[in-house]
Parts: sequence; structure tokens; C-alpha cells
Amino acid sequence: MSAIRLALVGLGKIARDQHLPAIAATPGIELVAVASRSATLDGVAHFATLADLLASGEAIDAVALCTPPQGRRELAGMALSAGKHVLLEKPPGATVSELGPLVAAAQERGRTLFATWHSRFAPAVEPARAFLSEVPPRAVRVTWKEDVRVWHPGQRWIWEPGGLGVFDPAINALSILTAILPRPVFITSAGLDFPSNCAAPIAATLALADAGGLPVRAELDFLQTGPQSWDIVVETDRGTLTLAQGGAVLSLDGQVLSALPETEYRNIYKHFVELVAAGRSDVDLAPLQLVADAFLLGRRTLVAPFHE
Repeated sequence: MSAIRLALVGLGKIARDQHLPAIAATPGIELVAVASRSATLDGVAHFATLADLLASGEAIDAVALCTPPQGRRELAGMALSAGKHVLLEKPPGATVSELGPLVAAAQERGRTLFATWHSRFAPAVEPARAFLSEVPPRAVRVTWKEDVRVWHPGQRWIWEPGGLGVFDPAINALSILTAILPRPVFITSAGLDFPSNCAAPIAATLALADAGGLPVRAELDFLQTGPQSWDIVVETDRGTLTLAQGGAVLSLDGQVLSALPETEYRNIYKHFVELVAAGRSDVDLAPLQLVADAFLLGRRTLVAPFHE
């Protein structure tokens, strides 16, 4: 099978920091074009928009959408209609319901649609899942706190409707949670702090449970300074299991069980190549559904305005 000819749509911070090096390091896929209104890449064909790219006749097989989530549905539909495979950055869209027609379109056209959850590909996530498949969890505590000014500088879209606010990073925690726990969880209550000048929350507290009553508590914050907190702590009969550093390190009662270099995005593109070869799609909406449910049930509190 020849290498997948990929176009990257959107060339912002996440594309430059993660997608470009991952694509370059992944056998079976090559970057041949970029669509961006504000940035170019030396040696790669450039177009202002995806529509311009598709109209140009440039030979591509797939697109990776790294734009803000509010516009991904239209772009994904356009690419699928043109017979291209589609990789979606997380979150896969601005709403849950908009993804169903895209799944159907991919199936109808025999194309691959991959809704990526990069944190699920962190090295310690699978060992954590394997452990909890044998040792039932008794309680779970999630602490996901980071500095929006460091990770999303000047990205106003994150505070607009569909931008998710603090849930843009926190959905990573929910993607891990839904991967490692043996039973599905659901939101039972939520508290959402909205800056008075923003349409998305800057902090949140979630209570979740599974059908057996497993208590899950999540503390989410977008104003953490200093060391960042990306941790999931699970109490079990065999000890305290801690998945730290966003899924990079797994320990049991302080003893490290797994700690490997971060290869999340390389593994995403490796999986994408495998999906295309197998003619399959991979679209799990559970993390996005939990966010939607938090907005449905969340008690909203206005807090101080946010300024960069």
C-alpha cells in the first residue's frame, strides 16, 4: 500500500507542536498539502481553505482537521463528499448530534473517519485499563488543572459557544476515564464557573457514577499556575492507583508500574494508517457526551471576567 497523502487543515499551535512531528515520524503517511488562511509550510503545497484545496485537483487521500471545533462538521462533510478519509482533532465537533451524519457519510462512501482522543494513546493508559479490568475500582478522583494562558494563548474561540472552555483540556481526562474504567460512567451533578465575559466555563466540578454506584469526582480548572495537574487517582482493594502527567506515568501506592516516553500523536497517526488500510472508522463519542451532560446538569455561577 502506498503512503497516504495527507492534507493538514489548520496550522496553529497544536498542528505545529504535535501533528507535524508525528506525521513525519509515522510510516505510511506523508504530508503533501496545508490549508490555512494565515500560515504556510516550506516545501508543502499551500491553499487558503479546504474548499480551495479540493477544487485545485491536488492529489490527496486524507485530511486532518486541526481547526477550532465549531467549524469541523462542515469541513469533515466537505472532505468526505470529495472521497477523502478524515482525522478529527479532539473534540471531534462542537455538538454530539452533528457527528452522526458524518459517521453515516463515511460508511456510505467507504472512507475512514477517526475521532481522535490523543490522551487515550498515552503510554500508561492501557496498563491502567488492564489493571482495573482485574481489580475493581472503589472510588475515583480526577484533578485536571492547567494554565490557559500557556496552552491556549490568544485563542478566543475557546471561550465562544462550542469552544468548551475548561472542557477543552478536561475532555482529555474524560477520554482516559471512559477508556480505563470497566463500566460506563455518567454525570450526576456539575458546577460550572463562567467568567462574566465568556460563553464557556473556566472551571468545573463534576460528580459521576457508574451503574454500580462507583463515586467519581473531578476538579477542573483553567487558571492553574506553576506545576500543571493532570492526574487520575483510583482507590482499589489492592492500593491506590495513580495515573499521572496526563497518562504518562502509572503507579500503585507510589511504586511506578509504567513510565514511557510520550508518543500520543505518533500512535494516533499509526492507528489512522491502520484504520485506512482496514477500511474502518473509529468514532467514540462518550467523552463529548459527558461534556454535553455536564452542560445540561451544571449549576452555573458567574465569576470574574477573564482577560489574557
